[in-house]
Amino acid sequence: MLHFFNTRTGHIEPFKAMNDKEVLLYTCGPTVYSSLQIGNWDSFLRWDVLVRLLQARGYKVTRVMNITDVGHLVSDADDGEDKMQKGARKEGTTAWAIAEKYTNEFIEGMNTLGCTVPTYYTKATEFIDEQIELIKTLEEKGYTYVIDDGVYFDTSRFPRYADFARLKLEDNQEGARVEANRQKKSASDFALWKFSPVNKQRDMEWNSPWGKGFPGWHLECSAMALQKLGPTIDIHTGGIDHIPVHHTNEIAQSECATGVRFANYWLHNNHLLADGTKLSKSLGNSYTLNDVLAKGFSAADFRLFVLQSHYRSESNFTWQNLTAAQNRLRKWQAYASRRFQVIQPLHTDTISKDLKSNKSAVMQKQEEVAKKEATTYLKAFDNAMDNDMDTPNALAAVDNFLHIIDTHGMMSSIVPEFVKLLQNIADILGIDLFDEDISDVDKKAVQTREDYRAQKDWDKSDSIRHHLEEKGIYLTDTPHGVVWSRSKL
Repeated sequence: MLHFFNTRTGHIEPFKAMNDKEVLLYTCGPTVYSSLQIGNWDSFLRWDVLVRLLQARGYKVTRVMNITDVGHLVSDADDGEDKMQKGARKEGTTAWAIAEKYTNEFIEGMNTLGCTVPTYYTKATEFIDEQIELIKTLEEKGYTYVIDDGVYFDTSRFPRYADFARLKLEDNQEGARVEANRQKKSASDFALWKFSPVNKQRDMEWNSPWGKGFPGWHLECSAMALQKLGPTIDIHTGGIDHIPVHHTNEIAQSECATGVRFANYWLHNNHLLADGTKLSKSLGNSYTLNDVLAKGFSAADFRLFVLQSHYRSESNFTWQNLTAAQNRLRKWQAYASRRFQVIQPLHTDTISKDLKSNKSAVMQKQEEVAKKEATTYLKAFDNAMDNDMDTPNALAAVDNFLHIIDTHGMMSSIVPEFVKLLQNIADILGIDLFDEDISDVDKKAVQTREDYRAQKDWDKSDSIRHHLEEKGIYLTDTPHGVVWSRSKL
């Protein structure tokens, strides 16, 4: 049974969907004002695996992923410049052009990384009417007030406001947020609608009952979720930085508008550091996906790097760590080819003396031992994933399975389990290790090389090896005989 750490309760809990056959999922998406950092992609890969896991466990996943193309201010709160306007000024174009450019780049990145496509990509600019209607509902219920720069949500009207993030609101009564806007009733109050500056036209602005302006960042997620998924959803995801402001505000406005719980489960991923520090352009470690690919790493290399840490743990990106993930992946790819190369048991050192006299009994015993171990690690993979998406232990189960192959060789008894494991890796982790068998001609070449080796004709055996390598087929001599792969270890 699936278990997840639910931020709402602070505990790992069994997962139970409202509908046994479907999960309603909302994923916080990107703000499309510039190229995304690898920290953003880390988050999106985590939730891609969540979708894949839910689907593997038999659920249909109806998923909304927002694209923030208006309303996200640089402070992540209610002050400062809209990130879209900032991006437009930096590149000397319009906010609309910036939104289109980086939305397309984001979609391309999702495809490059092999991410599942959400049921709905929803843009904030395409849900302005829905956001205005949500403000009207809140206004009618007495949760809003208007000041000089916009329409605000009155958090004092929602007694449970601080519960989700376990906030101490008294700590926010003085400081930058209050100094920035003394008209707010409380430091925790947040903007639902921001008015356009006087005597200045924005690239993105709309008429509303309260005045010309644009929606607050938090409002879009509630409006989109309510419109596409309904008043209550199963799971809402995002980064831990969303907890104290963005998601707390989403809960307040959604639950005050509908009168019911907004989301049953909240999942949050931790930060990705780079070189032990926060990703920052000033430090030169604000790497993008294109930076990773330009260094010769594959999308699968990066995906495996991400999954080597737990989604709730802080992780650290270095080029050395990424190289380690690349090497691990190459080993997996090389071993995946061995499912075509079933061997007979060769060693009997672990078999009792009375069995050694009976070759068939020895072979059967070794097959049984290998089968039992394979079943254990296949189950360990599933158990790890079901236990709050514990990808590090799931990857360890894969490595342990490969150790069986090192110990016993690719015995016929473990091939079905190995194929199941490869299918799990493809379906749940999003890493496809399946390759094609080599041709009969190439198999014959491998055998001919072995014949030359037996004759100690090293020149001819090396010549065949080099010829196969030119075709992308690599040979490895093991205690169980020569094996080929399409990945060079």
